[in-house]
Amino acid sequence: MLPTVTGRFDDGSAYQVQVTGDTDRPVVGSVRAAALVELHTGESIALTPTGPLRTVAGDDREAVLAVLRRYTNIIDNR
Repeated sequence: MLPTVTGRFDDGSAYQVQVTGDTDRPVVGSVRAAALVELHTGESIALTPTGPLRTVAGDDREAVLAVLRRYTNIIDNR
């Protein structure tokens, strides 16, 4: 079963995505969330507030979740 993340963008718009771990489509369910992940692909991101750093890639579920955590307000992560 794919992890499902529910959250809000800074402007208050809600989203719900499934994190696939697929390089071509790292998240499914929100075009805006997918664009956010694509925008940050190849950048380093901290997996937790104190690290470690990892390069964002579509097949790295932890890094994709870290992007969503950093740039949106996650309400639920199952």
